[in-house]
Amino acid sequence: MKECFPGEKIITSREMARVEGLAFARGESAEEFMNRAGLAMANLIEEFIDIHRCTRTVTLLTGKGNNAGDAYVIGLELLQRGFLVEALHLYSFDLCGPLCRSKAESFQRAGGRIHPLHKEGNAWFPSDGVIVDGLVGTGFRGAPEELMSSVIDRANQSGLPIIAVDIPSGLSGDTGEVASVAIRAAMTIYLGLPKLGFFLGKGYDHIGMLKKADFGLSAQDIANAKEVGILYDTEHAKSYLPRISRTQHKYLRGYAMVWAGSIGMPGAALLCCMGAFRAGAGIVRLYHEENMETQLVTAPWELIREPLLDWRDVLQESKRAGSVVIGPGLGRTKTIRQTLKKLLSKLGCPTVLDAEALDFLAHHTRQRLPKETILTPHRGELARLLGKHNEMHGEEFLHAVQTYVQEKEVMIVCKGAPTILFHPDQTPLFFPVGNPGMATAGSGDVLSGIIAAFLAAGLPLLQAAMVSVWVHGEAGDIAAKKKSTRSVMASDLIEALPEVYCKFE
Repeated sequence: MKECFPGEKIITSREMARVEGLAFARGESAEEFMNRAGLAMANLIEEFIDIHRCTRTVTLLTGKGNNAGDAYVIGLELLQRGFLVEALHLYSFDLCGPLCRSKAESFQRAGGRIHPLHKEGNAWFPSDGVIVDGLVGTGFRGAPEELMSSVIDRANQSGLPIIAVDIPSGLSGDTGEVASVAIRAAMTIYLGLPKLGFFLGKGYDHIGMLKKADFGLSAQDIANAKEVGILYDTEHAKSYLPRISRTQHKYLRGYAMVWAGSIGMPGAALLCCMGAFRAGAGIVRLYHEENMETQLVTAPWELIREPLLDWRDVLQESKRAGSVVIGPGLGRTKTIRQTLKKLLSKLGCPTVLDAEALDFLAHHTRQRLPKETILTPHRGELARLLGKHNEMHGEEFLHAVQTYVQEKEVMIVCKGAPTILFHPDQTPLFFPVGNPGMATAGSGDVLSGIIAAFLAAGLPLLQAAMVSVWVHGEAGDIAAKKKSTRSVMASDLIEALPEVYCKFE
C-alpha cells in the first residue's frame, strides 16, 4: 500500500499538458492562467533581485509561444513597479501565438522596448540586472535552432543571473537531456508542479534554485495529476530521528556490524564505521581482511576490529546486531565472492550493500538476499545492477529501477544529485539535499554507515533511509560552508554530523 509522503508531485510535461487541458475543458481561461502566473513570477523575481542586490534592470528573452507570453506579463508587471525592462524577441510576430502577441503589445504600450533579433542579429545584454528566460517551455523537444542556440550561449556567458520561466530553455522537461545547449539558470520558477526533467540527466545542473508559482490550478487538478515521483519535503525527515531515553544503553542505541576494507583500502571501512558511530550507533564492529592490523592502527579506540576468518563468525554475530553493512573497500577476489554467496543468503538482520557487494550482485543476479536489504549504488553501479549498458532516460529509467526493487524486494538509495529512494510499492522519492562538494571519494561509505546506525536503532528501512539521506546532506552543507565545495572530503562529513544533531536537540 502506498504511503502519502510530504512534498510535491513530480510529473512529466505531457501530464502537465493533460491537467491544463482538463482545466480548460472545465472553462478555465488560458489568458487568466497566464496573468496569474506572470504576477506570481514577478513577485519571486523581485524578491530574488532584492536578496541578491541586483540592479532593477530586466532583460526578457522571448520566443513565440505561451512561455514568451508569461515573460511579457512578468515584464509588464515589473515595468509598473519601476523596473527597467527590455525584451529580446527571436521571431516575427506573424509566427507567434495569439497570447504571445497580445501580451507583447500590452508590454509595448506600457513603455517596454522589444528588440526583434530576427532583424537585428546578435543578442546583446546589459552589464547588470537579471535575464528572464521565456524562450521555450516544457513541451520543447530536440535541439534549439541556430538563432536560439546563439542567444542561449550569449545569455549563459553574460555573467548575469538567469531566471527561467517554468524550465530552462533547451532542457527536456521529461528526461533532463540537453541536445545541444540550454540555459543555466540561477533560479527556475516552475508553474504548478515540478517536472521530471529537472532531476534527471543534466537537469539538476541547469535549474538552479527551484521556486513554485501558483497559477490557479485547483486542488482537485493537483490531486488528479499522475506523479512519477515525489519531491520530498526534507524538513519532515528530522521527525524520524530516534528518540533518546535517559535509561538507554549501548545496545539500545544500536549495534552496527561492518564487513569492509582490504589491504590497501582501509579508508573505506573506517569512513563507514565512523559514519555509523557519529550518526548515533552505540557499538560498531568491523570485520576486515586478515593482515590489515597495521593499516587499521589509526582506527578509533571505540571500534571493535576483528579479521574475518570464517563467514560463519559474521553470521553468528549478526544475530546480536541491529544491522550489517557489507562492501566498502572489500575487494573482488574469488574468496570474497564465495563468502558473499554463502553469507547473503543466510543473514537475518537489516543489511546495507554498497560498493564491491553491488558489483557482486551485478554478476550474480539470482543471489538470494536478506529479507530487509538496502542497496546504495551511484548511477553507474545502478546501471550495472539493472544490466543496462545503454543510458536510460526519463520514465524508462524510473520504471527499470522500480521493476528491479519490486522483483528483488529490496530498497535502493540511488546516490547522486538529487538522491532518489526506490521502495517496493512506493512512488520514488527525490531528495534535493547536499551540494557538489559531496562528490568525493568516501562520501558514499559515510552514508552507508549512517544508514546502518539508524537501522541498528530500530527504524524501518524506509524511515532509516529517508533520515540518513537528509542527515548526510545536512552534514555536507555544513562541511561545504566551512571548507567550500571545492575542498570537502568525506571525513569532513563525519566531523559535521554532531553539528547536524546540535541544531535539533
